[in-house]
Amino acid sequence: MNAIPPTHLFQYAGATMGVYHAKQGEGLPMHEHDFKHATVCHAGSCVVRVKGREIYMEPGTKPLDLPANVPHEIEALEDGTVFTNIFASTVN
Repeated sequence: MNAIPPTHLFQYAGATMGVYHAKQGEGLPMHEHDFKHATVCHAGSCVVRVKGREIYMEPGTKPLDLPANVPHEIEALEDGTVFTNIFASTVN
């Protein structure tokens, strides 16, 4: 998978949002961190791999709550995929 940086990264009302615009095969390779976050797919489709599962997301899919300290990755399944990660801004 090709790692990509966020297209937009900003703080608002106590939260940090990372907005990612991805082509097929791009995303966030396996990683973990000490805070939980929600992931939402806004356009296209993506797969989130966590705890040995593959969770497919597309617009209209319920936001996914990813726990802290658990390895996970997010991969775009098609060009034009847009997803966001949202977490508390108090995280370092």
